[in-house]
Amino acid sequence: MIQIENLHKRFGENQILKGIDIQIKNGVLAVLGPNGSGKTTLNKCILGMVFPDKGKIIVNEQDINNRWNYRKEIDYLPQIANFPNNITVLELIKMIKDLRNAKSKDETYLLNLFKLQPFLNKKLNNLSGGTKQKVNLLLTFMFDSPIIILDEPTTGLDPAALIILKQLIEEEKKKGKIILVTSHIMSFVEEISDEIMFILEGKIYFKGTISQLKNQTQQTNFEHAIASILIDNYA
Repeated sequence: MIQIENLHKRFGENQILKGIDIQIKNGVLAVLGPNGSGKTTLNKCILGMVFPDKGKIIVNEQDINNRWNYRKEIDYLPQIANFPNNITVLELIKMIKDLRNAKSKDETYLLNLFKLQPFLNKKLNNLSGGTKQKVNLLLTFMFDSPIIILDEPTTGLDPAALIILKQLIEEEKKKGKIILVTSHIMSFVEEISDEIMFILEGKIYFKGTISQLKNQTQQTNFEHAIASILIDNYA
């Protein structure tokens, strides 16, 4: 379980997170909100990449403050992955394995699933955006950690790859993992999520199931239900 208590984060004059309180349990939690609402900052606080100004994050009953070993328990897909462009896909896979120094799955399954075998000896700067995203997903799902954080995982994916991504998320969910997903694709969120959390201007405005959100907003359509939160709070 991940427990977040009274989390605040400011960058200069911008207060990004304003007292986030949440318990995150096994299953898929989609973190939603407009650009600049604090989604990625929240992810980076959990990962220890950004240090909050106030508050506490507890992962598996341990406060992460001044700790780093807990990160071995997290697989992370960043919104933008910056790897050296002059290395090949095969070299990148080996590099990530060496850097993480953790037990990995046999990547052959994922290579075949995403049909990446023909690209193994190609340099990253010669790959399309969609193919790079498949490589990034392979690197994320190549390990077997109990927590997975996916920041905009659908970016650049074709319909076939999107189906594979949903399949992988379902497989990992069945293992009892915590899976955090941020996405602007509501149809994707509706299909994979057990619960959603909607953040607006650094505060949580809703956490629960999609059915609960529809009931609360008196909307039958998920996108309309999300839109109604924005309309109500910007009116």
